[in-house]
Amino acid sequence: MGRISLDSYDQIQEERTAVGSIYFPAGEYRRRNKAFREYNYDVLLTANKKLSENFSARGALGVNIRKTTQRGISAKTNGGLSVPKIYVLTNSKNPIEAPLESDYYVNKQVNGFFADAGIGYKEFLFLDGSFRRDIASSLPKGNNAYNYGQVSTSFVFSKFLENNPVLTFGKVRASYAEVGSDAPFNALTDQYFKPTPFGATTLFSVPAVKNNSALVPERTKSYEVGVEANFFDGRVGFDVTYFNSETVDQIIPVSVSSSTGYDSKYVNAGTLVNKGLEATLTATPIKKGAFTWDVSLNWTRIRNEVTELFGDVKNLTLSSYFTASGSLNAPLGGSYGTIMGTDYVYTNGERTINATTGRYQRTTTVTNPIGSINPDWTGGIQNTLTYKDLSLSFLVDAKYGGDVLSIDMYYGLAVGLYEETAGLNELGNPVRSAVSEGGGVLLKGVNPDGTVNQTRLNMLAYPQMGTQTTGPTARYIYDASYVKLREVLLTYNLPSSLMARLSPLRQVSISAVGRNLWIIYKNLPYADPEDNVGAGNIQGIQSGALPAVRTIGFNVKATF
Repeated sequence: MGRISLDSYDQIQEERTAVGSIYFPAGEYRRRNKAFREYNYDVLLTANKKLSENFSARGALGVNIRKTTQRGISAKTNGGLSVPKIYVLTNSKNPIEAPLESDYYVNKQVNGFFADAGIGYKEFLFLDGSFRRDIASSLPKGNNAYNYGQVSTSFVFSKFLENNPVLTFGKVRASYAEVGSDAPFNALTDQYFKPTPFGATTLFSVPAVKNNSALVPERTKSYEVGVEANFFDGRVGFDVTYFNSETVDQIIPVSVSSSTGYDSKYVNAGTLVNKGLEATLTATPIKKGAFTWDVSLNWTRIRNEVTELFGDVKNLTLSSYFTASGSLNAPLGGSYGTIMGTDYVYTNGERTINATTGRYQRTTTVTNPIGSINPDWTGGIQNTLTYKDLSLSFLVDAKYGGDVLSIDMYYGLAVGLYEETAGLNELGNPVRSAVSEGGGVLLKGVNPDGTVNQTRLNMLAYPQMGTQTTGPTARYIYDASYVKLREVLLTYNLPSSLMARLSPLRQVSISAVGRNLWIIYKNLPYADPEDNVGAGNIQGIQSGALPAVRTIGFNVKATF
């Protein structure tokens, strides 16, 4: 088989700020153009043969070449808009120069060679293996090739219990795999960039990240074992898997002294271990006549630990949230995704309150572990009800544990936006009234000498239990647990008696689908616990959240 495929998209992003806006009173127009192309060239040779009455074999050999390019340009007006409401770059008051105008180009290629083979014995014992070698352009010559492979085996023990009235199918399996990964584009050699000129003098400078020409590929080694079984002709079944993976030589930018001229440097640093358990239970509680009820329940628990970092580094900062003195971290011996920041000061296990100001005291350090983005477990349950040609399916999923730092609550409580900053206090008086008028709040806690706090806090300027200047980061850490009605699907299949008259159509189904329909339970106020300012590994911060989006769709599927 030979195949050439293309994945591409083009984007135009525009931001318009009207004249008279608070932060940009002169107005602003910004435009970004982006083009992405990924080409894949594949050649694949496969074979599948019955070697004898007892043995069967399959195999594959292939070559894959992947080329990725990205081009982009970004520019914004300088000094505002010359004429209001005309949003084009040529309407800039002043000439547009770097860094207000920038472009980039990414070009990356990976050549891969792979083989895959498997052998089976009497349809109950199987052994499979694969091997791949990649050569990446984003790694230095001499260290740009890396191998990875996988071996797995499975044993269908139900073949020896074919007359068992309870067990329908049973299998145990085990596998080991190693996977390699290359570096980001442009992480090897240093480059200059061109900032704003100094008068008539052209300037060039170095970026904030120091590149590294000695990088080696990342590697992940993992193994898993599992067992699956079905009972009573498939009416009940389960699948349980335990896995353990170790990622070494991760390519990440670590902080360095600013006296070097850089803020961070790309290095091969760190070892991350992930362990977890996944379980799925399926059942058909009712199967009577034309009616069927199917249930699928899944549950996953994952734990990770950072077992090694670069040199004598004890903590790797993944992202900083300067607004609330918080950060996302990978501490040595801790979990990847630990949230750090300022915390409360405690006396005899109680929050300590400054007897003069009536406010909570906070630590002076910002490296206190105050939360983790990692949940205790995730799970879901899906029900499917089928009657003749009509089926209704709905999925409820949940996350238990894990934390989120809410910048929205940080600002909203400080400026009195939320309802927690209003209402009546325990004296029955408005909390926003002056303390002299019986208003304000009395925070729960103790004075430094251990006595119960009796100092009321005036909320006129800075309401609630913390402010932008005095509230610890821990004040804005919330439990990110949730239960959601994730999806509802209603499908009608046209009956076979009708399809017989609609040749050449063989099957037609009409569906209505809704997603993210209902947040049944959550602890984060005013926002979806899944809302984040970023994607990928940078999680655990919620800011500027828009209302959660519910989507309704309609689908028609026809088979000829």
